[in-house]
Amino acid sequence: MNSKGNWIFTAMLAIAAGTHAQQQENPVWSSPAYRVYGDRVVQGKYTARAVSATEMRSDYQSPANLFKSSEISFKFSINGKDNEMLSGKDHGFNIVPVNGYAETPLIPFGKQLKPGAGAKSSFLPPNTKLKLRLDMREVLASFKSKGYYVTFKGDKIYKEDFKGVFVAGGSAPMIWDFDNLVHHPELELKDDDGDGVFETTLLMNAPEQQNNTDAEWKVSKDLSAFPQYRSSYPLADALYNLSIEEMIRSVEPDSTFRTGKEWAGVWTRDISYSIILSMAYLQPEVAKYSLLRKVSKKKKIIQDTGTGGAWPVSTDRMVWAIAAWELYKATGDREWLAQAYEIIKNSIEDDLQNVYDAETGMVKGESSFLDWREQTYPRWMQPADIFESENLGTNAVHYEANQVLARMAGLLKQTTVAEKHAGIAAKIKAGINKYLWLPSQQFYGQYIYGRKYKSVSPRSEALGEALCILFDIADAKQQQQIISNGPVTTYGTPCIYPDIPEIPPYHNNAVWPFVQAYWLWAGAKVGNTSSVTESISAIYRPAALFLTNKENFVATNGDFTGTQINSSNMLWSLSGNISIVHKVFFGLQFMEDKLVFKPFVPAAWKGKKQLNNFRYRNTVLDIELEGAGNNIESFELDGKNISKAELPADLSGRHRVRIKVGEGSGGANQSIKKVAGYTSLPAPELQLKNGIISWKKIQGAVKYRVLKNGKEIVNTTALQYRPAAAAEYQVIATDKMGVPSFASEPLDVLGKEGVTVIEAEAFAPVASYAYKGFSGKGFVEISTSVNRSMEVPVNVKETGWYFVDARYANGNGPTNTENKCAVRTVEVNGKSEGIWVFPQRGKEEWSNWGYTNSIRVHLTAGSHTLRIYYADANGNMNEEINQAMIDHLRLIRF
Repeated sequence: MNSKGNWIFTAMLAIAAGTHAQQQENPVWSSPAYRVYGDRVVQGKYTARAVSATEMRSDYQSPANLFKSSEISFKFSINGKDNEMLSGKDHGFNIVPVNGYAETPLIPFGKQLKPGAGAKSSFLPPNTKLKLRLDMREVLASFKSKGYYVTFKGDKIYKEDFKGVFVAGGSAPMIWDFDNLVHHPELELKDDDGDGVFETTLLMNAPEQQNNTDAEWKVSKDLSAFPQYRSSYPLADALYNLSIEEMIRSVEPDSTFRTGKEWAGVWTRDISYSIILSMAYLQPEVAKYSLLRKVSKKKKIIQDTGTGGAWPVSTDRMVWAIAAWELYKATGDREWLAQAYEIIKNSIEDDLQNVYDAETGMVKGESSFLDWREQTYPRWMQPADIFESENLGTNAVHYEANQVLARMAGLLKQTTVAEKHAGIAAKIKAGINKYLWLPSQQFYGQYIYGRKYKSVSPRSEALGEALCILFDIADAKQQQQIISNGPVTTYGTPCIYPDIPEIPPYHNNAVWPFVQAYWLWAGAKVGNTSSVTESISAIYRPAALFLTNKENFVATNGDFTGTQINSSNMLWSLSGNISIVHKVFFGLQFMEDKLVFKPFVPAAWKGKKQLNNFRYRNTVLDIELEGAGNNIESFELDGKNISKAELPADLSGRHRVRIKVGEGSGGANQSIKKVAGYTSLPAPELQLKNGIISWKKIQGAVKYRVLKNGKEIVNTTALQYRPAAAAEYQVIATDKMGVPSFASEPLDVLGKEGVTVIEAEAFAPVASYAYKGFSGKGFVEISTSVNRSMEVPVNVKETGWYFVDARYANGNGPTNTENKCAVRTVEVNGKSEGIWVFPQRGKEEWSNWGYTNSIRVHLTAGSHTLRIYYADANGNMNEEINQAMIDHLRLIRF
């Protein structure tokens, strides 16, 4: 090399070195809370640094570990239910240990120990023993004299159903998850001497409760079988490798995915969202085995255990279909296409007969992934009410599942099926845009909910919003609006916003990295650079500081400690992290017959990027990416310019791809909506007396909106309302910012003959067993072998619309999990009118009675026949136990 050439080469090296140094010294992204550099994340006094592409160190410590307050709040719970006192009314106690021990006064059940009792609060010493003392004598006396105890809500707990008493709270080892208290024996209080005083001793601020993460990560697995990523940003390179290694750790010996370090087994929604994000092409065989693990003997998709006994209260199992389609697009496996087609078709056919709403065009059922009742729903909503809700994310999933089935049918030459399901998808899309779009907020509402009549909850729901963009449910204008107006907090995009009061973080007041990844994809699709840059930072920050892909973290402080449940090495979180490189930077998109490139590189992450050993069907790609932006300026395959940035599915062998991007004309300057943490007001609780509906003042409320049959009729400052007509009424409290609470539990105001009760003995032989609380002479058992079909004579005096429901018991499982929700089809005069769901109400709690969902039917004056029967499509996820007891039927007319 001559002297001139040597000088130029030296200068180029100097420029490159200077650029690299500048990238490490200047933040890639910065906010008052934290900063992301090319090689590190800095949050306050804590730093996570990439030593190299295969090693990271972090000195992060959870603020929750630095001090524990001596003040605690808690409640007692009979049978693991929130049944001691009103929501927000808790016991308060200040722990002042003497020689490492403290105990509470004797607390009568249902009588509040006022917050602040004891000495002035301070820090709680480690390993403090706390004895909790509960006086249950009044409850036990009521069991003895009446056979039951009446809670503050007016519910009866029968002596036969008493399973135990527990403590719930926010200071470890206590938890606020009432439904799971029964799985924590240390939280159960015992009466060892039979004097009616129940006690337990807890170890507070124990070292194992500190929930630390690792301080160092070094790659220990062989990553060479997977795509290799290199860039000028050590942080991004290291986090990519960390995520690939955690992916390897997520494969069980049986070649299925493990959901997370703390979550064993295969979960339908978890694996499906993960497969869509990146597992379809990185681990195709494991993805296939995992998907097939969630298929029943009848070749139908299995809904995960959940609220009220799973399906059809929860209905987001159809995300399986989208994952199956992604797997086909990545592999081109025609055998898999045919197999998945049959499974998806069978599953949607069942859903069509059980959960589709002919009036709205949408699908009923719980929020997709947001499956912890009070974390996203009002406390008053029972599982039967949740079944009746129609959620944004769940409907987006069902829309795309029908689109997938239509596309599969087209490939398999099933034209009639393709047309049918494209039409169904169109109805769901129309329903979402009609019932859930909020023009004033410029994003979709969370769900429509209620009981007999529905209204929309105006909370945002990040996953559903993102899916509506990615699936083109929202039009181009709406897509831009959603990303610009969806709330983004300091540490990321929260699952829902605003927060629900008096609910600890998990789905509420939380960011989930996998949801953030879908939000990232949506931001990239609409070309919003600000959103994309913020989302990348929101995923990289926690992964770097915690040195693992956590399940979630608290939205208000960004910490992994404080959510109700959290896991490291979480499959869908690591899948989302990997997708930053593959699906955003390099913009890889799988189609039925090709691989398309739509790269998006924010200016903050500009520079050369190399992705080698990327396998697509029968080819291996080494891809080089240069520049910043989302506009492809040049695309080369093996040194030759290609007009379209795509590769055919039949490409084989090893190839080099070179892409250069620049700024496009899209939404580079679009804004995002940064918000502070915000909590809505609690929902009012209504009572009817002397013809007047009243409610207590809600602290912070400035107005109360009165709803009649789901529509607002009055906006008042008063604390009462005199209804002028029979109807279903609700009240919403609004604060000074105009932010509404959830609507109150519906209150029926009925006329003289508003309710007709048909006791069980009127239509079938009844039993009584040892159960209590039924209203007539007994009840009727329904199961797959007993009373599979029953006809009920019905006589009404007036023509009109009636709401029909059933009072039932289902003690086959708890309210929050398992899979024994009973389902029955209801016909009137030979015409199917819908289904009743009989969700589980408590393990072995057969004296715990409640109502099914209501079915609206039009009846003429005179006699009718109502038929309740078990149809093949009513089979639940258990496939064997589909059982409930029916006490009576009701016909309600306003």
